Amino acid sequence: MLNRKAGMIAAVALSTSLLVTACSTKTGTESQASSLSETSKPAKQETLRILSGVVGGKTPEENTLFEKEVERLTGIKVTIEKPAADYDKKLYAAIAAGEKYDLIYMGKGNMDVLVGQGALTQLNDKIKASKVLSDPKVIPTKEWDMITYDGGKIYSVFNKSEGGTLPTVRQDWMDKLKLQQPKTLDDFYQVLKAFKEKDPDGNGKDDTYGLSTAGLYDIQGFMSAAAVKYKYVIDANGKRTIPYATEAAVPIFEWFAKLYKEGILDPNFATNDSGKMRELFLTNRVGMVTYWDAWVGLFNNMKKTDDPKFVAKAIPGAVGPDGKIMLRRGDPSVWGIPVNAEHVDTAMKFLEFWQSEKGNILSTLGIEGTDYTVKDGKYTLTPDGVSHGMDHGAPFPNNTNFKNPIGTLPGAIEGRQVIFDNNATIENSTKDWPNAEKIVTNYAFQAMMGKMPAADAVKKMHDELKAVNLID
Repeated sequence: MLNRKAGMIAAVALSTSLLVTACSTKTGTESQASSLSETSKPAKQETLRILSGVVGGKTPEENTLFEKEVERLTGIKVTIEKPAADYDKKLYAAIAAGEKYDLIYMGKGNMDVLVGQGALTQLNDKIKASKVLSDPKVIPTKEWDMITYDGGKIYSVFNKSEGGTLPTVRQDWMDKLKLQQPKTLDDFYQVLKAFKEKDPDGNGKDDTYGLSTAGLYDIQGFMSAAAVKYKYVIDANGKRTIPYATEAAVPIFEWFAKLYKEGILDPNFATNDSGKMRELFLTNRVGMVTYWDAWVGLFNNMKKTDDPKFVAKAIPGAVGPDGKIMLRRGDPSVWGIPVNAEHVDTAMKFLEFWQSEKGNILSTLGIEGTDYTVKDGKYTLTPDGVSHGMDHGAPFPNNTNFKNPIGTLPGAIEGRQVIFDNNATIENSTKDWPNAEKIVTNYAFQAMMGKMPAADAVKKMHDELKAVNLID
């Protein structure tokens, strides 16, 4: 009986042991399967939400293709939001509302405001740790000075290498009328007068102007004659002045008033936007405009088919009293990472890509198959690519190693050289400039159109700016 009972106990024990073993084996197998499942899962795709002013496609449809091209080249799924208008307002409103963007495009003026608000991530350590971004052949060391704040702090990475604004002339008209490149303010007057009076377009009609601008944008090349700089100048003690509101500017405003009175200056200059100004230049209505150096190449490219004789050329401004020329270099356009960004490391990965050859080709030529094709190593622009002017956000990348495989548009490189040869400098806008600009523009226009003596306009400009504490 005892042996039988012992046998039953042994059998139960063996059965329990087998059950436990089976359960343990099953659990181990499931655990191993679970572990394999975890390791075989694809990594979560990196994503970025980007707010952009100019980077991306030229149309909403092409912007979608641009997003897909970034994903193809980097593996990062991006959403690029491009407001149709009022970009600065959208940028400030988004930051104020705490919207979460991983990258934001901005100019230096925008950056100054956002740095002051503590809205941007300091990037010094991340830039230093990046073999790409810290390479002086990719971004020249001296360029960083333009976006470095007190204490050596850096809050952004460049989007592109900026050129500047300068006088752009119809060189074919200059050649036809046998005119020499102007150097002094009087030289400029003589050239512009000839454009008005000597029928440079050869249609036998009195329908041309010497000069057109889009308001005060950008007359720095002429203000150069008096060494007067636009926007703010702040001395070592922090004293703020606006040179347009000083006596030094009076002779230049008088010069403009003379052009206006004689019909040499486009009468609609004060209300023009840049599009209207460009249209006058492209339709043989005006011989000189003041605009970005990159547009020299774009002008020539636009006209090469229907008017092969058309030649736009960038020229330096008027020589100042010290024998130098004072031109404006464009504010750096940059990428910043907001302090509430969710994907900082991915944003840095994108910025490294943007400075690489593949990123440079995307930012210039655009999207393969849409803007350009490649066959046997040769790059060719499509009709859409031609119309887009090799500008998808950075027509001239910072990367000094990059050479555009198509080449550059005629006259564009020469225009940039004028800017760099004359040591063009950026303007200082400060947070007060939007309010100051209204006062400056009002009195500058009255002086330039002869509605008020220039000396009186400048004095009123100065007094009004002083009264509201916009200058010291």
